[in-house]
Amino acid sequence: MPPPDTGDGDGDGDAQADAGSPCAQDGADNGSAIVEFVLVGTLLLIVILGVIQVGLVLHVRNTLAADAAEGARHAANVDVPAVEGGTYAQQLIAESLPGRSDTVCTGQEEEGPGDIPLVRVTCTVVVPLSLVPLGDGVTLTVTGHAVKETP
Repeated sequence: MPPPDTGDGDGDGDAQADAGSPCAQDGADNGSAIVEFVLVGTLLLIVILGVIQVGLVLHVRNTLAADAAEGARHAANVDVPAVEGGTYAQQLIAESLPGRSDTVCTGQEEEGPGDIPLVRVTCTVVVPLSLVPLGDGVTLTVTGHAVKETP
């Protein structure tokens, strides 16, 4: 049997436990890994859900912008009233984003630089924040423009 070490730090099997070993703390850290896992896991889950929610909102925004621009191009045709661009954009949005029947789109004619006739279609929708409960939702307003054809 080797003689007991005096704890002089020479690493030859001290009888006393090192200060960093679990034995030196008399079980004070028992169960702390579970608590750390729950805390870190919760924070990580919130961050992941937030990133997914931002991605969903951006997807809805990009789809709205594309449909508003398409509505403006439709209303820019000869003999098509500008108001019909808003109706056309709403139909496209209903097909592109199921469940987005609350979208409001309006079309109107306006004058651009140099008296160029333009058609503007503006669409507004409230996107609910379903993954991250931070209020009622985000209101998105997008606008599409097109040059009006003249006979």
